[in-house]
Amino acid sequence: MSTPIARFIVGTGRCGSTLLSRMLAEHPDVCSIFEFFTGLDWGRRFAEGPVAAADFTELISRPQPVIDAVLRRGYSVEEVTYPFGVGRFARGDSMPWILVSMLPRLADDPDGLFEEVVSFAQRLPEQPLRQHYRALFEWLAARGGRHHWIERSGSSVDYLASLYALFPEARVVHIHRDGREAALSMREHHAYRVPISLMYDAPVASGRRPSELGAIDFTAPARPDDPISQILASRPPVEAFGRYWSDQVIRGADALAHADPATLLEVRFEDVIVKPKDVMHAIAAFFGLEERVGWLARSAGLVRGIPPPRFGQLTETERTILDAATLPGMIRLGRA
Repeated sequence: MSTPIARFIVGTGRCGSTLLSRMLAEHPDVCSIFEFFTGLDWGRRFAEGPVAAADFTELISRPQPVIDAVLRRGYSVEEVTYPFGVGRFARGDSMPWILVSMLPRLADDPDGLFEEVVSFAQRLPEQPLRQHYRALFEWLAARGGRHHWIERSGSSVDYLASLYALFPEARVVHIHRDGREAALSMREHHAYRVPISLMYDAPVASGRRPSELGAIDFTAPARPDDPISQILASRPPVEAFGRYWSDQVIRGADALAHADPATLLEVRFEDVIVKPKDVMHAIAAFFGLEERVGWLARSAGLVRGIPPPRFGQLTETERTILDAATLPGMIRLGRA
């Protein structure tokens, strides 16, 4: 019996992949897995060798400290779909990553589904992570009466090489957007503002850099003067976000360069907005999805137009800096 095809949507942060995965979720045969890999422990999510059921269960049950810290400080993140005030967790509680966005999109009772996932994972045999992930995704799809699963996570192009190592036969849709607008969108996104500011040591409003603010403790109670709060309240310089976008694109392009062209489809975010039915028809054919009455219209109905551009609102100096920071990535994508 042949192995079911692994299907992924990959892209940088704020490239339109969330919209694309929501559009695909309108297909009655598709189980759309949102934000799974990106929030798992970076040091363990692609580990080699056999993994016991208990260790796999612990891996997918862990909280994601950055998102917890952002929510604890009262900031909203649009990808967070957990029903605070209804579910068992309150905003700011440390909660399993897969409950933040993934499971609420698959069930009206995400807490109940989480318990089912844990029970399922605990019964799996010791096996490599690729088999654990396949088993979980196929179980989720079957539970929802779907035939195919498609996983999408923000910034997934960053670790595309690891995805290919786990799923060498995967079919991948790579969606990309003008790097300047993607970078500026990440700057306004609090779950990106924290890690990118830390990664590039971008100065906060006081002019000090995160490395000068003291120890970073994502689990500590929120205070107005703690380093994370200072980063969240600041408006970091555009250069850090442009560099991050380019760095992601280049790492992804290096992985894509070794992909079989027959298993890769490049999609522009701007095309998704302007001609959604044409793009979704092409993606359906690429992923091997059967045409279903009404789904193209339903998916296209989710499009709300291109977000208002931010680049033109920058000063001339900022535009020059951001152009330079994103140029390497724009060249790799054929956008410059």
